[in-house]
Amino acid sequence: MAETATSTDVHLGSTPDDVLWGRLPSRTDAAVRTVDPGTVVTVDTVSHEGLLPDQGSDPVAFFARYGVARADVLPDAVDIVRHLRRDAADGPHVVSRPIAVDGAEPGDVLSVTVLATERRVPYGVVSNRHGRGALAGELPRGDAAVSVFADVDTRDGVDVGRLPVVEGGPRVVTFPLRPFPGIVGVTVDADERPHSVPPGPHGGNVDIALLTAGSTLHLPVQVAGAGVYVGDPHFAQGDGEVALTAMEASLRLTLRLDLVPQSVAVTRFGALVGPLAETTEFLVPTGIDADLDEAVRRCVRAALTLLRARWGVEEHLAYAYLSAATDFRISQVVDLVCGVHATVRKADFAAVPTCA
Repeated sequence: MAETATSTDVHLGSTPDDVLWGRLPSRTDAAVRTVDPGTVVTVDTVSHEGLLPDQGSDPVAFFARYGVARADVLPDAVDIVRHLRRDAADGPHVVSRPIAVDGAEPGDVLSVTVLATERRVPYGVVSNRHGRGALAGELPRGDAAVSVFADVDTRDGVDVGRLPVVEGGPRVVTFPLRPFPGIVGVTVDADERPHSVPPGPHGGNVDIALLTAGSTLHLPVQVAGAGVYVGDPHFAQGDGEVALTAMEASLRLTLRLDLVPQSVAVTRFGALVGPLAETTEFLVPTGIDADLDEAVRRCVRAALTLLRARWGVEEHLAYAYLSAATDFRISQVVDLVCGVHATVRKADFAAVPTCA
């Protein structure tokens, strides 16, 4: 039975009872929590790296190869491997079971704001496997999966990710950490649980690296209660995620779940048919398709819809603005479908009244 929460202090763990492995929630999945709109929730997430069969299905043994002590491996990761089963055809991701937002109905928009990200471990993994990635057929060399261990270091008082330049060698390259959840979604209006890899109108595995603390993902609700879930935690990712994964590593996420009624959402976002991200600086419409060119076209159409609905910009002028002032970025090219997102600067429209 779902637990109803009225406070703003709601926690969902990552035990085998709290998560799905390889699939996303469907309308047949009961909510594990029900919260009021505006509630702040904390969700523990677990990376799939170190859990998969091609890594030995034993996270303790896998991470021991890289000098990680048994005590530094999450007990939840060990329990998930022991007690959950996933079909070989399923996705790799560990995903939270759905949280219902009271009053959410199809046509509304559910806004998930990332308030904070907290590292649960000081290490992660970047993998290349399954004949995917931007250079499928070229990398990896050979049939074996390649798992590259990355740890967290502190340089000049700032935490950074660290990778070796030569396998096992002392020289390392460092890069900024920008933790975010790769999977943020709402429950689909279907009986079958969707595969965890391809994103879609429900959100899911969008892998938009801008979704760090302070950012929001707006999602069109498909079922009553919305059924929000998260997973696929990252410490860092470059746009494109070319190797198949980025620095995958477990996070504790603090999220606020807000509900935008349909009448307000249409004015604020237009006819929202897929995920729309938002940061303090940008509105970020998205496009998703198996063909990267079509994903770009869908993203452009979504951006046009947004500009016309929010600021009343005429179509040909919105098209001109996007060409002159907006970057269209590749979110990822490795998740069975490609993702593209645009970065529309909100400051550019400071002098233009909204249509709301």
